[in-house]
Amino acid sequence: MSDFDYSKVLAKKAVNLKPSGIRKFFDIAAEMDDVISLGVGEPDFKTPWVVRDRAIETLERGKTTYSANRGMMELREEIAKYLKRKIHVEYEASSEVLVTVGGSEAIDLMIRALVEPGDEVLIVEPCFVSYLPIVELCGGVPVRITTKVEDHFRLTAADLKAAITDKTKLLVFPFPNNPTGAIMKKEHLEEIAEVLRGTNVMVLSDEIYCELTYGSDHVSIASIAGMKERTVVVNGFSKAYSMTGWRLGYAAGPKQLLSVMTKIHQFAVMCAPTTSQYAAIEALRSCDSNIQEMREEYDMRRRYLVDGLNKLGLDCFEPEGAFYVFPSIKSTGMSSEDFCTGLLYSQKVAVVPGSAFGECGEGFVRISYSYSIEHISKALKKIEKYLKEIRQ
Repeated sequence: MSDFDYSKVLAKKAVNLKPSGIRKFFDIAAEMDDVISLGVGEPDFKTPWVVRDRAIETLERGKTTYSANRGMMELREEIAKYLKRKIHVEYEASSEVLVTVGGSEAIDLMIRALVEPGDEVLIVEPCFVSYLPIVELCGGVPVRITTKVEDHFRLTAADLKAAITDKTKLLVFPFPNNPTGAIMKKEHLEEIAEVLRGTNVMVLSDEIYCELTYGSDHVSIASIAGMKERTVVVNGFSKAYSMTGWRLGYAAGPKQLLSVMTKIHQFAVMCAPTTSQYAAIEALRSCDSNIQEMREEYDMRRRYLVDGLNKLGLDCFEPEGAFYVFPSIKSTGMSSEDFCTGLLYSQKVAVVPGSAFGECGEGFVRISYSYSIEHISKALKKIEKYLKEIRQ
């Protein structure tokens, strides 16, 4: 038996990272039979056929070599066209767009390109679980800004202003939001921009759910006056085009920053998957109608789930984006983790504790509606049984 002491060689920052609060419940659910999962943020729609067909055709023709580090020029041009029509911001395909391995790599690259030990990074919570660990690995100091249900989980100008110091390097701006479904409208973005103008604070605008907004059009903070030069827009193909497994995303922003991000990308992964890039070109050209159909289906599920949870006595903020609801379970008197654990073991329904997305998520749970109405309906009946059980 080896007596090698790994504690003396492993990087302390990596060892000390807390595991994802989401994974625990997925791991338990994976070992159970007949679990109804409402936890995974993955569309239940298949990748559109025209996209799959394009990928198959390129494979049959043997088009499987590396692409340019930044991604295929043809794809970058299509991304630039998409951003111009979607968020009304113009980017130079040759120098201001970078194709990445999912939106997650784009997030990682931007933080690593900017953050040095001691730099403060403002993280708007509740939020996606990856931001904080990446900041910590870079030696940065995460500064949490809590959003509140009474503010519709939006970042307020007052809270932002109060958090900025002379050490602030970056604001992580995750809207439409995972897990709350909150969005920022133009008037709110104008207030945020007013705080940031005149500072040296950069913005990472994670807009992966931009196509999934309900009742109003998505507005990017990059489109607000004075913000393009300090903002990197992160997006990808996973959510809007049901391409989670294709692992393709992109970043668009100032060429000075994108060139540094590209350098890290070169050494880390060389380039994004070639087959996925060909598929993404077709998605951007041909799939607007597919997105519209998915959005309408999600909207119907959203209203059905919010109504169902409110009828069960779980007060539910009405989300305006993404495909999650974030109901309060405070009326049960249980912690988020205890509630989710009990629901999983009692009724075999998997949802995610709000605390997995930051301390301010305590008292809430995240439920995804990227599932069929039948699936959601069964889960609601089981949640009702569980609530009766714990309220007796």
